[in-house]
Amino acid sequence: MSTGSGKVVIIGAGAVGATFAYALQIRGAAREIVLIDMDHRRAEGQALDLSHGEFFTPPVDIRAGDYQDCAGADVVAICAGAKQKSGQSRMDLVETNIGICKAIVEKIVEQTAEAILLVATNPVDVLTYAALHFSGLPKERVIGSGTVLDSARFRHLLSRHCGIDARNVHAYVLGEHGDSEVLPWSITTLAGMKMEDYCRACPQKCPDINSQQIATEVRTSAYHIIDAKGATNFAVGLALVKITTSIIRDENSALTVSTLTGGQYGISDVCLSLPAVLNSGGVDRIICPKLTGAEQAALKSSAETIRRIQRQIGLP
Repeated sequence: MSTGSGKVVIIGAGAVGATFAYALQIRGAAREIVLIDMDHRRAEGQALDLSHGEFFTPPVDIRAGDYQDCAGADVVAICAGAKQKSGQSRMDLVETNIGICKAIVEKIVEQTAEAILLVATNPVDVLTYAALHFSGLPKERVIGSGTVLDSARFRHLLSRHCGIDARNVHAYVLGEHGDSEVLPWSITTLAGMKMEDYCRACPQKCPDINSQQIATEVRTSAYHIIDAKGATNFAVGLALVKITTSIIRDENSALTVSTLTGGQYGISDVCLSLPAVLNSGGVDRIICPKLTGAEQAALKSSAETIRRIQRQIGLP
């Protein structure tokens, strides 16, 4: 059940922002969607196009606006920034997008200190940390999209391999949303069974799972999509809807959003993805499943990758 205003403001009306708005409209999770873009005419066009579909979806007020519209919002999502180009890593975007992030966050907090900030712009972990620093908001109210999409990709691949609904797969990607992310196979389950137990009991004669190949596919799938069509937008739009719905409807969903660490697995003062319970207050708590020694070491290495970039751009 919705506990807030049901208002979502989306900064950036490009491919990701517009797709997020479209998916949010179809889901019927928000009662009001406001699109803000430095190209106001583009935001107006996107809003008008979306609003013409009102007959086919649950009622929602969709319009273009400006930063004053952040007042009263439950969620303000930052989808603006330079997009990742073919052959470019997410971390390569940091110098360009850190300045954009700072300018946007300062305008948001002039209007509201109550909304939850949801960062979708890459590199999402560094920019989530930056948004937390620039905004001065409590850590539970500034989150990044993190590895919610990566975890969905992981589940999709296991679903295809094992012939089981992805919704019956519990698999998480932890750490950086990027090349150092960690796929902890030790906590992966299918229909309530550990992977090795499920595979042992499964009557299908499918080939053994190649864990390294699946990990590589999860890590590199965005690069393949960018090479093929120039940008990723559909799946990340759906991931943002899942995160936003969990907040607006106070669902207490466990999602791998990027959030500030405070000693979990010996990691502090970086934003990265761990299973976190999300509700109307943002991150209610972080869950720390038991990992193997190798998985914990890989997670710490991922954290250091993020921390190194933070230091390079002068974040504390």
